[in-house]
Amino acid sequence: MRILLCAVLLSAAQMTSAPERAIVAAVDAGNANALALLEQAVNINSGTHNFAGVRAVGDVFRKEFDALGFKTAWIDGAGFKRAGHLVADHPGPGPRVILIGHLDTVFEPDSPFQKFERIDDKTAKGPGIIDMKGGDVIIVAALKALKTSGLLADMNIVVVMTGDEEDSGDPQTAARAALVDAAKGAQYALGFEDGPGDPKFAVTARRGTSSWKLEVKAKTGHSSQIFRQDIGYGANYELARILDGFRRKLAGEAHLTFNPSLVLGGTTMEVDDVLSKGAASGKTNVIAERAVAIGDLRTLSKEQLQHARETMNAVVAEGPLGQTHATLTFEDGYPSLAPTPGNEALLVEYDRASRELGFGSVAAVSPDRAGAADVSFISGIVPNIIDGIGLMGHDDHSPMETADLATLPSQTKRAAILLHRLTQAKR
Repeated sequence: MRILLCAVLLSAAQMTSAPERAIVAAVDAGNANALALLEQAVNINSGTHNFAGVRAVGDVFRKEFDALGFKTAWIDGAGFKRAGHLVADHPGPGPRVILIGHLDTVFEPDSPFQKFERIDDKTAKGPGIIDMKGGDVIIVAALKALKTSGLLADMNIVVVMTGDEEDSGDPQTAARAALVDAAKGAQYALGFEDGPGDPKFAVTARRGTSSWKLEVKAKTGHSSQIFRQDIGYGANYELARILDGFRRKLAGEAHLTFNPSLVLGGTTMEVDDVLSKGAASGKTNVIAERAVAIGDLRTLSKEQLQHARETMNAVVAEGPLGQTHATLTFEDGYPSLAPTPGNEALLVEYDRASRELGFGSVAAVSPDRAGAADVSFISGIVPNIIDGIGLMGHDDHSPMETADLATLPSQTKRAAILLHRLTQAKR
């Protein structure tokens, strides 16, 4: 049953209530410990394929949840070829809220970027510091502040920290089963990704991502005979025709992007689909026999995804060049988080909390600036979802990944106050 968010509309005067003053004071008192926890987590390499490292970071956060009275479990990832996930449950009489984080980063053990580095009082850099170990720390810090304030006992909260957000396990249904199961019955979901890196924004909609592969085979022969009816145009011309057809038919459609990230063509070819790399060779006087392109496709809804795929298939079929044959295949990735009234209403409450805390307003960022994330897997299960409310900063996924440490306490206060207010909602 959906909860009417209007039941938790509070006036600015209620920001001065004793419970909310206690939450704010507890966050400030605990900020040094939160910073220490952030440094500890960042200094453990947890690249998605470093299973031991992902489990080690999970152990760090598991101890925190155990100390808060949560029932914790490690979901082994052997069935989907990853380290696994951490789930922490705190049943209570309040409305069910799911908090979402992830333990892994894009920086594997062979990356030169490995350690937390304090730049000044307000900034630090490190692998995964904002994507998203900082968000994980905010989850813990907010829950600690609520417990210190005597407000956690009645809360009905489940936390899921996945171990493979940056490179989802296979099969994906198994890899996200724990998240989907935990979301059942939840009225609210809060995702603690860094989002656009600006505390003035949060995420209410995300584009889904999937991949595609275009393969072309053609008749080879001496280059001096290309375009002859019995020889044809070669694989590279047909690949170019199709890719340009995608551009002509679909480029410019709102919220839709499609990117050919790797293109190869020649007389011989080797392609590694997993690592997205390959090699091709071909002499200047030989017509290309094979060509391939792989890329991604980002859409805001299931309907837009279906439309894009149908259009791309039509381009392939609309008129192959002589003596060529093309095959286009698709692979599902992360689903979209479509915009909904529930998501918008939850953002209204988060914005209200932010303004009453003195941190200014929060608006929805364009979905074009929000990449794929775990929260999208529970779209349609949880009626009220926002994301991108973790630690802010810039240059995530790069060796310059940097956190604005001033947003650690402010983002924690926003989250803790919102959780407290949602708990007061009536069914």
